[in-house]
Amino acid sequence: MKEHAMNGLFSPEEIENAIRSGEIDTVITAFPDHLGRLIGKRTVGDYFLDHVMTRPLHACAYLLTVDMEMTPFQGFELTSWDRGYGDFRMIPDFSTLRKISWLEKTALVLCDLEGEEDDQPVQESPRTILRQQIQLAESRGYSFAMGSELEFYLFDQTYRSMYGSSFRDLRPSTDYLVDYHILGTTQDEPVIRDIRNQMNNSAVPIEFSKGEWGRGQYEINLRYTHPLEMADRHAIYKNGAKEIATKHGKAITFMAKYASEAAGSSCHLHTSMWGVEDQANLLWDEGKSAPSQLLRWFIGGLLQGERELCLLFAPTVNSYKRFRKGSFAPTAISWSVDNRTTCLRCVGHGGSFRVENRLPGADVNPYLSMAATIAAGLYGIEHQIDCGDPFGGDAYSHSGLERVPGTLDEAMEAFRNSAIAEWAFGERVKRFLIHQAEIELSCYHEAVTDWERNRYFERI
Repeated sequence: MKEHAMNGLFSPEEIENAIRSGEIDTVITAFPDHLGRLIGKRTVGDYFLDHVMTRPLHACAYLLTVDMEMTPFQGFELTSWDRGYGDFRMIPDFSTLRKISWLEKTALVLCDLEGEEDDQPVQESPRTILRQQIQLAESRGYSFAMGSELEFYLFDQTYRSMYGSSFRDLRPSTDYLVDYHILGTTQDEPVIRDIRNQMNNSAVPIEFSKGEWGRGQYEINLRYTHPLEMADRHAIYKNGAKEIATKHGKAITFMAKYASEAAGSSCHLHTSMWGVEDQANLLWDEGKSAPSQLLRWFIGGLLQGERELCLLFAPTVNSYKRFRKGSFAPTAISWSVDNRTTCLRCVGHGGSFRVENRLPGADVNPYLSMAATIAAGLYGIEHQIDCGDPFGGDAYSHSGLERVPGTLDEAMEAFRNSAIAEWAFGERVKRFLIHQAEIELSCYHEAVTDWERNRYFERI
């Protein structure tokens, strides 16, 4: 797999020179949490050189046990009130050290998490979960290349003004659907161009941007790379796109479905599999100029994983409102060659041949969705699960196909009973992910919504 040269990465020597010269005065030290957010600290440049370069930082372990509102919940093995909510260690991964060009004199390094007492990787950390699947693949002679296609909506309002109006009367940045439009997207080009260029300058290389099938909806494609680097770029990109939009007086959402009448936002995930040593695309048989036997087993595992591991592809209550007939989001578990009505779509030829998973939404945690993809594919290969024939036709209207889970509750139960999850992640991580879903569902079921007030307040 050929790697693309990147601008914006710092070596340890280069960051020292940049800090000493005054080019950089702040280094963000962050890790991705279970929701895919970047969590961490901003360190002063000289402190980063004197301390962080040679010893770990510390953060409260409660950060992997909170919900979106940062409320700590009980029932986790990692930490609790009974255990005193101690720290874990943030260990910088200096291969991720890069300039953040849209923030003044700022760099960023992502961190792995280790236990304060045992010096072992924190099992529940999303980077750890993904790295373990990568190592499992490498032990079998496989490596992967992955690419994210993230969609989002752009609004002519700020987050602060939206909070003030309780997210009512939202104004998308265009007045009509702009799928592939050039004229229609030109008015937003100052923001979208800034995102493209700032990412390229910050070691998050971009392929292109395009309008999507919604008012103010866009897709910006990130260049493919190895899974951990891809997940890192994905997390940095989502955080950075919001920060750049804010500087333009606008707002972005990566919700899977921000409005019932609007198209959902996806994160199509492209995957190819390579030999660790010979660097051949193992999903393609060069001798036959056709997909390989490994592909059939790989897809066989993915088809089983689309349901069993859906929790990691669609992690929120809102995720499931995207799965609607005729929406370009999948509703049936099937695979195809270049058919956008199926969950799995094979595209490309030879070295570019790959599987597109159309199930994940833009709200996905990239580390967990990529770990799930590798795990399911390896499970299919290990158990030689054949994928059957590719589907032809309209998968939305075919009654004989298994359906994707319709709610977070259904996906959680499928994950709880999953043979793949047990095989790939182990009991502790599996319990952690289930408990996070239980918390999300509990919060949702306790909430009183605008829909309920509008429906019942006067007339019931």
